[in-house]
Amino acid sequence: MGKKAKGSRKGKKAWRANISTEDIDDYFEKSTKDALSGGPLTELPSESLFYVDKSSDLSVKRKIEKHREKVLRCDSLLQRNSFVKPVPSSTQKKSKKSRKEAPAAKDAVQGLLKEDGVSDSGMVDIWGDEGEHTGKFKKKSKPSIIPAVEVEPPGCSFNPAFESHQDSLACAVADEMQKIYRHELGPQPIPFMVPGEVVDEEDAYFLEADNGSDDDQQNIENKDENGDNVHEKRPSITKKVTRVELNKRARRKEKLRTEAEAKKVEQFSKEIDSLPDIIQEIAKDDEEKQRRHLRRIVAKQERLKSRPPRLGRHKFEPAPVQVLLSEEITGSLRKLKGCSTLARDRFKSLEKRGLVVPSAKSGRK
Repeated sequence: MGKKAKGSRKGKKAWRANISTEDIDDYFEKSTKDALSGGPLTELPSESLFYVDKSSDLSVKRKIEKHREKVLRCDSLLQRNSFVKPVPSSTQKKSKKSRKEAPAAKDAVQGLLKEDGVSDSGMVDIWGDEGEHTGKFKKKSKPSIIPAVEVEPPGCSFNPAFESHQDSLACAVADEMQKIYRHELGPQPIPFMVPGEVVDEEDAYFLEADNGSDDDQQNIENKDENGDNVHEKRPSITKKVTRVELNKRARRKEKLRTEAEAKKVEQFSKEIDSLPDIIQEIAKDDEEKQRRHLRRIVAKQERLKSRPPRLGRHKFEPAPVQVLLSEEITGSLRKLKGCSTLARDRFKSLEKRGLVVPSAKSGRK
């Protein structure tokens, strides 16, 4: 529909006839609605308009719990037999887990709200920083037994005493000799090519003669076939078993059974008599297992003091002892030979403490 055409407003009569009375009609309609509903809302007190609902929705809660407590038909069939334990389904596991987690979370939230002084209606001040619980926990790193900075023995200094220097030098020499012995005495790798010798014709003839000719093998096979044919040609004689033989077999079987039972009873009585010795052996075995366990724990701790646990495909190789030779000791820092090993020392320390995965030994190309 189009817009309503405006009437003429020439003269007082036309002006009065075309005056709009919509606002008056709306006011009267609103007043009648308020009178029928009990009065205007602006005049009612706040207590009658708003209230705090402290009741919990029990009907919905009962429906949810009833749905969770449902039992599947397969479980109900298994529950009828007292000797068969039902296998719980995945849905029941989830429901039990959620049922256990829901009250715990609810109690935690209620505890936080009560501590912060929040009302029972669950209204929380969103601008308040008190009682803020993010739920994120920082992962604590396990402290290493190996210290971050290790002090070298006194024999490794630039001007050491003679005895301490000789001790450190002996340790370095022992480490190098161990590497040499491990390389020399270790298992030899499998060679790619095996050296061989050329065989002469005469030697080859004798080797073939030792192996035997094909004719002999054929003769042996023919003999075996003939023997099998002879055995096959022999008539098979079936002997009839009499009642006497059957009785003998039954008596023999019964005798063997009684002997086996008597032997079992005798063995059982011997085991009962040797019960104290068995108990002592079990106690000794337990003590030995406990000692072995303690030795493993101590060995593991000692191993962790010298090297980290296995992190990657490569093992940790400790750096060689930085000890000066006897002709390199000058007794002065100014005449000391310079070597920049600080970065390498820090990197080895990180590998030793298990903070960096050990890498393969790479030489300069």
